[in-house]
Amino acid sequence: MLLIIGLTLQSCAFALLLISFDFAYGDVSYSFPEEMRRGSVIGNIVKDLGLEPSRLSARKARIDTDGSDKRYCDLNLKNGDLTASGRIDREGLCGDKASCVLKQELMLENPLELHRISLHVQDINDNSPRFNKDLIHIDISESASKGARFPIEEAHDADIGKYSVQTYNLQSNDNFILGVGTNSVELVLNKELDREILKEINLILTALDGGSPQRSGTVVIHITVLDANDNVPVFSQAVYKASLPENSQPGTVVLTVSASDADEGLNGEVTYDFGHISEDIRSMFTIDHKTGDIKVTTTVDFETASLFELRVTAKDGLGLTSYAKVIIDVSDVNDNAPVIYLKSLTNPIPENVSSGTEVGIINVQDRDSENNRQVRCSIHQNVPFKLVPSIKNYYSLVTTGQLDRELVSDYNITITATDEGSPPLSSSKTVQLSVADINDNPPVFEEQSYSAYVTENNKPGSTLCSVTARDPDWRQNGTVIYSLLPGEVNGAPVSSYLSVNGDTGVIRAVRSFDYEQFRSFKVHVMARDNGSP
Repeated sequence: MLLIIGLTLQSCAFALLLISFDFAYGDVSYSFPEEMRRGSVIGNIVKDLGLEPSRLSARKARIDTDGSDKRYCDLNLKNGDLTASGRIDREGLCGDKASCVLKQELMLENPLELHRISLHVQDINDNSPRFNKDLIHIDISESASKGARFPIEEAHDADIGKYSVQTYNLQSNDNFILGVGTNSVELVLNKELDREILKEINLILTALDGGSPQRSGTVVIHITVLDANDNVPVFSQAVYKASLPENSQPGTVVLTVSASDADEGLNGEVTYDFGHISEDIRSMFTIDHKTGDIKVTTTVDFETASLFELRVTAKDGLGLTSYAKVIIDVSDVNDNAPVIYLKSLTNPIPENVSSGTEVGIINVQDRDSENNRQVRCSIHQNVPFKLVPSIKNYYSLVTTGQLDRELVSDYNITITATDEGSPPLSSSKTVQLSVADINDNPPVFEEQSYSAYVTENNKPGSTLCSVTARDPDWRQNGTVIYSLLPGEVNGAPVSSYLSVNGDTGVIRAVRSFDYEQFRSFKVHVMARDNGSP
């Protein structure tokens, strides 16, 4: 007996969800004193930028920085307060700079917004003036004339402005008064010395800042009265300037200072040394005491420090000293490759997303300066994605075509960032994206029709044939369920003659067939998947 089974297909429909992202940009500045306690409120950024406090958490608001820069403030997501995240020491961060500005960023997502935050750290009077030494030795000839001036290295105060050194006081005495020089304070001889009457003099010099209350520092000046050395070494320049490329080899001569002394013999022999400089700088440079050559002893990094200011001294054989300033500018070389940061990523992404959908946010940083930090980003693979420049050094990763999970289910997207230095430096980062399945494929039978032959008087439950349909979708979207379509055979329901296994597609006889009643009949089998819809 011939059995013909027909095929019915069920189509699926789906909708595309269009998503768009907007970018906003704004700046906000706050001023506050250094050394605030952790958790102290700097300002309310929600109020100042007109944001909605209730949306901060939902938009993943956070304080961000450039690359490896330190984060100095925290964001309270409940009320929008910016608070100090730790101790902020203006002197440690900005040294002698008149203005101390820390750059932070407020990042919000969905839609993406980036606001620059400038934190102006105001100085407080938390440092006292300090002299380079506790005791200064000066040898002065008794032949020195009234009005002769003897430079004393000035005191240093880590604070700035009115909180730096403002005035000096000299202990009252018969021989000296106080004067002011270019890079130092000066002892001015007010009454000639007589070694036979007075061989040594001890004076206390006090430096005071302009704070309230005032802070002060003192040094003892020990004067030995000698004969005849009446000339102070004189530098060829008051200020020396030099340029030093970063990454210069240790031992490189930066510049040479030179001073002359009109005296002869021991009184005219000049030796060089550093004046008041920090221990960090002293560990990076050396000075040849005889030649005045200043050399770098370690590798200098422009990104860490771009300028150094040194004090040097020239001292003759009997201790007369003069001072000069050395300014070293560090020039940048292209020694930092760009760094790629993955700020946000939607993963997995549905295969039915429309072309132009943003799936990720990339940030690129380069610590070099000028052209060396100009970066281009690209994707060289043949993938349906591209990078779209956004604000500042941010890029959006967007789709460029229709995705099909059944063809490609995973992508490894390699992003390359190259700077414009000479030679250029580059780096790469691989972003892994998975494509999520949607039910976009109906089941398809392997054959358009199936035939089965059975002898009459067969046993009920015997297997007649099996049907097979394939669905390339994933999991329940690709799970096939079989069923008989309603119909009649000789006036009776088709289900009274045949049954189909919903999982396997095996068709079995429900009862015995009689050749004399009918010789053949057709039934229709439907295959549907288990997706939604």
